[in-house]
Amino acid sequence: MMEVRTQLELAQQKIVSDEMKVVCEREGISEKLLLKNLACGRAVILKHRLHQCVPVGVGKGLKTKVNSNIGTSKQNVDIESELEKLQVSIKYGADTVMDLSTGGDIRAIRKLMVEQSSIPIGSVPIYDVTAVESDVSKISENDFIEAIRAHVEDGMSFITVHSGLLREFIPLTRKRLLGVVSRGGSFLTKWMSYHQKENPLYTYFDDILKIAKKYDVVLSLGDGLRPGSLKDATDEAQIAELRVLGELVKRSRASGVQVIVEGPGHVPIHQIRENMLLQKQLCDHAPFYVLGPLVTDAALGYDHIACAIGGAMASYYGADFLCYVTPMEHLGLPNIKDVIEGVVATKIAAHAGDVGKDRRHQALDDEMSTHRKNLAWDKMIALAPNVDKIQNLECFKNSTDPCSMCGDLCAIKVYRESGEISQCQQ
Repeated sequence: MMEVRTQLELAQQKIVSDEMKVVCEREGISEKLLLKNLACGRAVILKHRLHQCVPVGVGKGLKTKVNSNIGTSKQNVDIESELEKLQVSIKYGADTVMDLSTGGDIRAIRKLMVEQSSIPIGSVPIYDVTAVESDVSKISENDFIEAIRAHVEDGMSFITVHSGLLREFIPLTRKRLLGVVSRGGSFLTKWMSYHQKENPLYTYFDDILKIAKKYDVVLSLGDGLRPGSLKDATDEAQIAELRVLGELVKRSRASGVQVIVEGPGHVPIHQIRENMLLQKQLCDHAPFYVLGPLVTDAALGYDHIACAIGGAMASYYGADFLCYVTPMEHLGLPNIKDVIEGVVATKIAAHAGDVGKDRRHQALDDEMSTHRKNLAWDKMIALAPNVDKIQNLECFKNSTDPCSMCGDLCAIKVYRESGEISQCQQ
């Protein structure tokens, strides 16, 4: 039986797949440009072969994408609530969703997500290992690999694997204020410390590549050593792991496997540009997937705002994929409202970054401003990122009145009247 080729391999052979055609149509770009960026690994297409979802392109020449994290915890196993979060994530514009479930029947939840999602689903296989057995002494290297196999077979379009966190980097984390804040990274650190062995996700990376390639699953190389505080940003541990991820990017591409790289984390504003450029340099311009970054550690309850500020800047400086943060970050499991706020805030950040990178994305802003000029409230509301939040507000009497803040002192209304006076005097 002839082996099915990945999107990377097809692009290298200049073959335009059905998935590529969908991406080109949705993005408004040429097939030639997409082929070029896919072939060199600067763009990827998220679409598991067995999941009937909309293909999503991530990377150079494409809009900045947004991911929504959902999933159960051991303290809250409400599957229906998580499935509702999936649907509101899709409704409010998330391009992908990651199932980070750690409680209940995790595999059943994962399969339900795939069945009910029209967008690609991602996951972190190591969570399965830790959820089943938290005692590292009882976990074998093979357990990690089999968890990856299960996630791939269940329809995940992309999976996070923390393969760049090497045993030799652990001493570097002891210098940090917050050590290791990645759940996957902290568990691997504990496993390596106990067994006195190298990270199995690095040791058996070739096996992971074979598993991913079978279904053209995109590997998201996880940043197990991402900074969890501004004080730890861009430190020796973070950069050491990033260098290894750069090596793994090359190995992935050589095997025909699509790959993206995950990034920080908590990063002060003045270091965001440096972080984006450094990743592109060390990882040969692989698509960059960042969590935020959060530009302050002191926004508890409003971390989605800190995330949006950093996300807009990261997008402008080269990030391709933003993972949302909700108001409940650092506090607890987000509810439906939190998920909506997180998606909307990050969508705004992605759009702001895209406008800076490519002025063609400003068409939406120009359309909104035109409606604002005409006081066309219905049309303005239709373009809002969260229509439900504002459509019933009583800020104006009818569709052409100024809002209740300025009333007759509305600058737009007054300026229009000044123009009418000028015309009458001519």
